[in-house]
Amino acid sequence: MPSKSSKRIPWRAKLERQQEIKIVDIPPRMQARLGKGRMLIPRPLDVDALIRRVSKGKLVTVLQLRKELARRSKADVACPLCTGIFVRIVAETANEERNMGKKVVTPFWRVISGEGRLNPRFPGGAVAQKRSLAAEGHRFLKTSGKKPPAVADFEAALVRF
Repeated sequence: MPSKSSKRIPWRAKLERQQEIKIVDIPPRMQARLGKGRMLIPRPLDVDALIRRVSKGKLVTVLQLRKELARRSKADVACPLCTGIFVRIVAETANEERNMGKKVVTPFWRVISGEGRLNPRFPGGAVAQKRSLAAEGHRFLKTSGKKPPAVADFEAALVRF
């Protein structure tokens, strides 16, 4: 019987799955939050390409990624669910490649929430992301409770596409 790990699809394969860009009408259940119009279902490689454009010392929010993806495709919005899933696939792919010895990977650690918070679901959690961002010169606000740390003055470091 094959082991569970032998059936696992590598993250790189998930990232490169051939998927066409789709633009659909915003579903009625999402219209209260997103409005009416056309919604982009992006491809994981498009999300990866945008994150690769974020240079050292800069940051990007998931909302910025969504807005830029939608703008490039002439859609009103990009799907928040798909974009979030694809950011995670990008992060896991980069981590997998780094563990295999690749020196240059997609800088997923530069992706933060709209409030400047770190992503505890990234490889290594918020601790690893904080370490990577601190090495690039970012400072952090003191946190209390269970919320992940936030980057201090993150707005000044946001990338412009």
